[in-house]
Amino acid sequence: MNFTKSWSIRARLTLAGGGVAGLLSLASALGVLMAIRSLATEYLVAGLVAVADRVASIVSTRPAQSLALRPPARQLQVVDQGGRVIEATGPPGQRTIASLHPAASSRGPIATTVCHHTPSILGCHLVVAVPAFRGGHTLTVYAAAPVIPLYVRPSVAALVFGGALMLTCALTFLCYRLLGRTLRPVYGICTKLGDIQATDLTGRVPVPPNRDEIHMLALTVNSTLERLEKALEEQRRFTADASHELRTPLAAMRAQVEDALLASTEDEALELGRSLLPSVDRLEAITTDLLTLSRLDAAAHSGRCRVDLAALVSEELARRHTTRKIDASLQTGVYVLGNGLQLARLLTNLLDNAERHAARTICLTLRTAPGSANDARKAGLAVLEVVDDGPGIPPDKREVVFQRFARLDTARSRAAGGTGLGLPIARRIAESHAGTLTVEDSGRGARLVLRLPRCPGEP
Repeated sequence: MNFTKSWSIRARLTLAGGGVAGLLSLASALGVLMAIRSLATEYLVAGLVAVADRVASIVSTRPAQSLALRPPARQLQVVDQGGRVIEATGPPGQRTIASLHPAASSRGPIATTVCHHTPSILGCHLVVAVPAFRGGHTLTVYAAAPVIPLYVRPSVAALVFGGALMLTCALTFLCYRLLGRTLRPVYGICTKLGDIQATDLTGRVPVPPNRDEIHMLALTVNSTLERLEKALEEQRRFTADASHELRTPLAAMRAQVEDALLASTEDEALELGRSLLPSVDRLEAITTDLLTLSRLDAAAHSGRCRVDLAALVSEELARRHTTRKIDASLQTGVYVLGNGLQLARLLTNLLDNAERHAARTICLTLRTAPGSANDARKAGLAVLEVVDDGPGIPPDKREVVFQRFARLDTARSRAAGGTGLGLPIARRIAESHAGTLTVEDSGRGARLVLRLPRCPGEP
């Protein structure tokens, strides 16, 4: 129903549990009443058989004695073989029970239920027939009593159904309390989440001790909050670093412009233009890298196709003008699924970084390697290594170089034209292609290793 949509989960589940408990209690009450009625009917039949046996004994020994009612029988009749009532407890001329009940046999008493509306048999009765013998003639003694109704007695029915109602109420209340205790951690999680502000994600929701679905929910919420906190911290650090990096060339340009305003000669104006161009180029490079990072952070996966890494590396080396010697060892037939432009940008950033720090030589290797045992891709990995013979990267700084605007030698990197975003962009492209980019051990210089999942089969 529509009005139940505004109810809480606790109320709806309690209502459903109460309804189920009520149905089960009602079925149990009916079962108990039927069991009591069956047991009472057995006792009634046994009583009627005992009364009929006594009457048969009396009739056989003292034929002149009239019948008298004996509980639990409500009616007694002695009938001969012709169906004539010899003795009875009811009024004379009444319809005989024999016309409604089969005669007794010598094998023992017969009990049945008779339903007939007559002056002698009104309603349904339980009738027992017992044989008796007098003077060589066979007689039949009938003992009848009203059948026991389904409710047995009003007091018994009230007791059973009252107990069923109390059991239903108790189960409904128990269900309400258990649901309250079960959902209490959810209320705590909602309260804590309401207190967490967008600018402060250090809070965590309480984790219940029971290892159930709510426990998993709390762990998932805390994990999400932790990732959001890291993303917020990275965004803050990125904003601060970007502001600092953009302020430096702007301050240099402002100082040069102010110096040029103090001197009005044409030669100084030309010198100003020449001195401003490197700062403008640096600003343009930083802006381009920031735009690239924003697009990569959006996790766009469009334009994916099969890319031949060997051909991609060969094209990049052919168009590249460098003063360093590049030794390339490329394995053919290495295909990956990805964006060709992004992979080309990744390779360019790796080569630019190696060229800035290499003394004379850059070694570039492309090969294949088997994947991990639990990797769903059975084609293995494509491994690209870029090694320079420069000063190298200390082991404790191997993750620092992948932070945005992080440099090991700020002055030298700025002089070489670096923006501090090349390696972070390269790693972000690798991660968007389900790969990794790491700094690994090398005999001399820096060794950057790119691993990407291969495409199976031939293109």
